[in-house]
Amino acid sequence: MSDNIPFEIQEEIMKRLPVRSLIQFRSVSKAWKSLIDSSRFITNYSNQQKHLIIRYHHVGSVHSKEKYVSVVDDDSFPHQRVSVTLPLCVRILKDYYSIGSSHGLSCFYGLYCDYYGPNTETEKVVLWNPSVRKAAAFVVPNSRDMYVYGTVLGFGVCRQTNDPKIVKITYMHSWEEDMEIPRQVEVFTLSTRSWRSSYGTNLPRKSIEFGCDGRCIDGFYYWLATDRSTIDDDLWAYNLIISFDITSEEFRQVKNLEK
Repeated sequence: MSDNIPFEIQEEIMKRLPVRSLIQFRSVSKAWKSLIDSSRFITNYSNQQKHLIIRYHHVGSVHSKEKYVSVVDDDSFPHQRVSVTLPLCVRILKDYYSIGSSHGLSCFYGLYCDYYGPNTETEKVVLWNPSVRKAAAFVVPNSRDMYVYGTVLGFGVCRQTNDPKIVKITYMHSWEEDMEIPRQVEVFTLSTRSWRSSYGTNLPRKSIEFGCDGRCIDGFYYWLATDRSTIDDDLWAYNLIISFDITSEEFRQVKNLEK
């Protein structure tokens, strides 16, 4: 494109190009690469079909590995589907699993085993954009003794800034009512590529234990959870739904689950 064409017009043109062309255009200039890789462009890209990344495995097989398939999310669902090969930075992780998807991005979490470094295992998250075939891995900080502390993650894209966020909740597996150790909540933003304390002020009660599986829907991440102050330690049952607003970073108890 000519330099005489305003950059805003170039952006509008690129929004209507196929993904294959965008992948090639990332190598043309730093300005185009920065634009195509930006969260705002990905969110507003009008020519991409919406895909669902579905995880599955064969029930009953001890050695069955999880597999992933991409399904076009339109009226043809579920007939347009193709097998998906996860990026290498995900496949090298130990016990990796999907945190969720939002705005065309998928988030994975797992352990990176560095047999030659000072730390044998490092927790990492990977953000993957299958449309432009790009992935980036980031270290999850302040990892503690996994036998004492639990870590729960959530992922979504801020509605106001289009900035992807990952929320990390650290809690103790063994809960007691007089426990003085506070719950720790941290947030990672892709724009800064760094972790910080959550802006939210209403942290979940220390008696609430989160399930690992969650979903991001319309700017909120939802977990099934258990309030240990109302259920015996010997029992395992979800009786709450807890939400996290990706924009305001506030937690909320959605409802109690009826028996």
